[in-house]
Amino acid sequence: MLDELKQYHKKEPDHHSRFHRREYAEDDLFVGITNPEIRKLVNQSYSDVDEDELETLLTHRYHEYRLAGLLVLAKRMQKATEDMKKKIVGIYLSHTVYVNNWDLVDLSAPQILGTYAYERDDYDILFDLATSDDLWENRIAVVSMQHPIKQGVTEPAVRIIETKLDHPHHLMHKACGWMLREIGKQDRAALNAFIKKHYEAMPRTMLRYAIEKHEEDKRQRILKGDLSWM
Repeated sequence: MLDELKQYHKKEPDHHSRFHRREYAEDDLFVGITNPEIRKLVNQSYSDVDEDELETLLTHRYHEYRLAGLLVLAKRMQKATEDMKKKIVGIYLSHTVYVNNWDLVDLSAPQILGTYAYERDDYDILFDLATSDDLWENRIAVVSMQHPIKQGVTEPAVRIIETKLDHPHHLMHKACGWMLREIGKQDRAALNAFIKKHYEAMPRTMLRYAIEKHEEDKRQRILKGDLSWM
């Protein structure tokens, strides 16, 4: 896959990307490969990537190569045996230092850690990541909850989000708001109860993300602090 990825380079490596701020990962380098191109290669070749090549992808200095490695793991997770799933999760957890931008987290964590935790009804891995001092491990913990939430399991996500109300980074505010919005799709009353309980503590960005699917009049009432109707 490494040779195939090289064929899609569109520029010399640099720190500029249309979708990523330099502040998120100062040393990240981009070569202009699009996500559809990466997914196409992964779908074609994920089963042919050996351990050495996978390690090279996951630790590569180019952002798009790391994404390819993570998508290989996510693709393999879909049809993996129980032993293989455990191995994939171990690989992922040992490489979180390289899962260091928002899309790397969002396109891999739910499919790998979220699926694994849900299938075992055991969220300790995610609770541990949530206590980390690392921004990206925190985001992994929160965004992984997307899979359980879609299956109707929301309590573990609420537990983690409640510990992140005072997180200093806006990327965590967005991630928590996003997962709260996903909870609202399953149970609007549960989302409203969370907002009512934590309204004063919720960062404004988190709140705005959480209520994006509310009706406009209710959205405006919430933003103005009118929760009397809940």
